[in-house]
Amino acid sequence: MSWSLAVLVGVALLQPDTSEAANRKPVRKSAARVEVKRVEAKIEKSKVRTVLARRAAAEDVVPGRLSFGQIYGLHGTSDPLDLKSSVALVMDQDTNEVLFSKNPQAVLPIASITKLMTALVVTEARLPMDEVLTVTSEDVDTEKNSSSRLAVGTQLSREDMLHLALMASENRAANALGRHYPGGLEAFVAAMNRKARELGMNDTHYAEPTGLSSRNQSSARDLAALVKYAHGNQLLREFSTSTEHIVAVGSRQMAFRNTNGLVRGGSWDIGLQKTGYISEAGRCLVMQADLAGRKLIMVLLDSAGKYSRIGDAERLRKWLLQGTAAGVTAVVHTGG
Repeated sequence: MSWSLAVLVGVALLQPDTSEAANRKPVRKSAARVEVKRVEAKIEKSKVRTVLARRAAAEDVVPGRLSFGQIYGLHGTSDPLDLKSSVALVMDQDTNEVLFSKNPQAVLPIASITKLMTALVVTEARLPMDEVLTVTSEDVDTEKNSSSRLAVGTQLSREDMLHLALMASENRAANALGRHYPGGLEAFVAAMNRKARELGMNDTHYAEPTGLSSRNQSSARDLAALVKYAHGNQLLREFSTSTEHIVAVGSRQMAFRNTNGLVRGGSWDIGLQKTGYISEAGRCLVMQADLAGRKLIMVLLDSAGKYSRIGDAERLRKWLLQGTAAGVTAVVHTGG
């Protein structure tokens, strides 16, 4: 059902009934009958909302909350694989040869892909991993009001906080890591941007360590450089690709899972990965994986559907394997 049809349905549902039965002169309406009519009207309105919601869900679009990529018209860029991500890049890790690119120059919000740089700065600062950090009210998300399983007052080691930030994309853990950096959060963000400059990530800017802010932005080219460098960090490889991690919170044992279904599925040989999502960024995914006899880096940004970044990764894998089987070096460039 199109949007216009859904709206017409809504209008029709809310129009007064002009049938013969409706035009009969009412006898006396009791309070009970008035209440029944009020409830029926509410139900009809609810039906209209349901129609609209189903339409939005079918297209994985929330009206009024477009991603930056949608606003910029990047989803209009076609590609031979019909990817749902508006930005995509596949690069050979060893040679830097680009095998597939789609709008690689676009600078967009990167959501929790941010946490890859957060983890990099923490590990390279060589802070004690066994130091106990405490989640405080400063770590509560007031920008997106996202939920967290780490209640205020939760105490975990820096190592556990790092593990949860990378694997389970825990926002409070990531913010706590930044707060406990020498000089505090401001110094931490400065270190993130400094590291980006060192890596030649000139399209990249960080505003905070979680990715909840749409001001954290980068390009596919920059993120490929980050993944390539971060893959050399053994702790980041281990933590980002573990399927599950259990931590002791007080007297309870809490299990956290990896946010990347490809890691949990086990059919990919993934060396490092990070997922991300906020409405401004769409669904995002970066990975290092051994595929088709090569070490490859994949970047997928601004995917329009909940599961489409995974579908895009699978489409790219199939395309690469078919090209290898045919003995063809497949290279595709779209969108500049």
